[in-house]
Amino acid sequence: MSDTETLNVYARKHRDYAALPVTKDHQDALDMFCAALPPGAHVFDLGCGPGLHAVELQRRGFHVTALDATPEFVDAARENGIDARLGTFGDLTEADAYDGVFASFSLLHVPRAAFPRHLRAIKRALRDGGCLFLGLKLGTGEARDGLGRFYAYYSETELRDHLEEAGFSLLQAVTGEGMGLSGNVDAFILMTARA
Repeated sequence: MSDTETLNVYARKHRDYAALPVTKDHQDALDMFCAALPPGAHVFDLGCGPGLHAVELQRRGFHVTALDATPEFVDAARENGIDARLGTFGDLTEADAYDGVFASFSLLHVPRAAFPRHLRAIKRALRDGGCLFLGLKLGTGEARDGLGRFYAYYSETELRDHLEEAGFSLLQAVTGEGMGLSGNVDAFILMTARA
């Protein structure tokens, strides 16, 4: 992500974001992702935020490397014991490096036109049989929320097609609604797919 307005919102609101609760749907989806990984797997948290999911993944015995474009989030993740670095989604350039990529509500900040490229980079970064966790908001088009953050929205059918075109097979998709940082209740989808 390199949208300056979105990054500025997260920089200002990083503590509020870190305080958002983890819902049962999110916990169940995380369980599914973890169950699809081998013991001791190396997971890349793409857009890690303050590192809350990375901490949980590490607690479960996985080796976690994380990346975020917001310096305040990277600092918080490091304070939580996560190997986090500052960078954008385009900085995922490794090949056959990870058993899992965890992209929870991060890739929704890239323009729709760039989404397939990022999925291909994730596929390349995963070892054969690796897993992707993808959390996005459901809807259509592109827009900014009330805080000024950029969002790209997709239907479940579009996402299934994108995953298939990138070489993934879907293991699970869960939809729901939840309140985020803006205070709005939005429809979301949580997907686990295998490379």
